[in-house]
Amino acid sequence: MSERTLFAYFNTPDQAKEAVDRMKSLRLIDYAIERIDGFAGTGFQSLDRIGGTITGDFPGLGHLTLGGDFDGPDAGVLAAANVSASGMSSGGYENRETGRDIMLVAIFEEEDYDEAERIAQECGAL
Repeated sequence: MSERTLFAYFNTPDQAKEAVDRMKSLRLIDYAIERIDGFAGTGFQSLDRIGGTITGDFPGLGHLTLGGDFDGPDAGVLAAANVSASGMSSGGYENRETGRDIMLVAIFEEEDYDEAERIAQECGAL
């Protein structure tokens, strides 16, 4: 049997989990849900030393807000200029991509792919 891979982007992890729960009735082979961004490092959800902001014990804004692990100061400065670090964004209602940083990757038997895609879209996927 042939397999197909579905890539779906959501606003929240709960949307992705709901989609997976509904997709389990199909021939779902494997799946993963991850938060994605364009920076090296483990991401802001794994920061465990926020108290370092009081003592100044952090390498920069890119590390503090993005959890980035940058090779040099130049990369950190560029990351800090990104809207993801500053919280400033030009996105909005008409910009459908804004905030879609949760990626669901799911592998299905080929005959279930179209139904899986429909479920993902119903759950809010792009």
